[in-house]
Amino acid sequence: MSILKEISEFLQQGRAKNVKELVQQAIDEGIDAKTILQEGLLDGMSIIGEKFKKNEVYVPNVLIAARAMNAGTELLKPLLQEAGVKAVGKAVIGTVKGDLHDIGKNLVRMMMEGKGLEVIDLGVDVSAEKFIEEAKNHDAQIIVCSALLTTTMPEMENVVKAAEAAGIRDTVTIMVGGAPVTESFCNSIKADIYTPDAASAADAAVKAIKTA
Repeated sequence: MSILKEISEFLQQGRAKNVKELVQQAIDEGIDAKTILQEGLLDGMSIIGEKFKKNEVYVPNVLIAARAMNAGTELLKPLLQEAGVKAVGKAVIGTVKGDLHDIGKNLVRMMMEGKGLEVIDLGVDVSAEKFIEEAKNHDAQIIVCSALLTTTMPEMENVVKAAEAAGIRDTVTIMVGGAPVTESFCNSIKADIYTPDAASAADAAVKAIKTA
């Protein structure tokens, strides 16, 4: 088995220590950092994402796989920067104002990072103004809003309106999700994308950036 395949396998099993050792070994063997990232780490995370969509693995599996991925990417970051390898795109993510739930948001962030996106995580209880301010500061192409309470869903519309008021509505894709959120709600507030799960959200984000 090739070392990249081994990295992917260990990542899927969530074995961070092995992933870190093998990534270092691959670097020492002179394998290009971008190749290690794409064919080792991102490959493994992509497989986990697909399995998660099909209910073949669950939240704990995703969390430990993401931890293993982070252990590997820490070693690669300086090398990728040296080589001038850029992220696929940038997304700003947060749970909307008044809502303190973060498990769904964290899963989406991990899945997006697993697709090669740079994700700026604003945390929970994020105001519409904060979403817009950070999207502008980081030149993000996507704003991702999460809500788990029906009472906080209207905040998502405030984000859309704030983007319009700030003059960036045409340049950012606004994505919404969370247990009570639906496709029809997404359409009613004039957001761009709704997905039912974290893995689909990551796929949709990459697609939106590539077609922008």
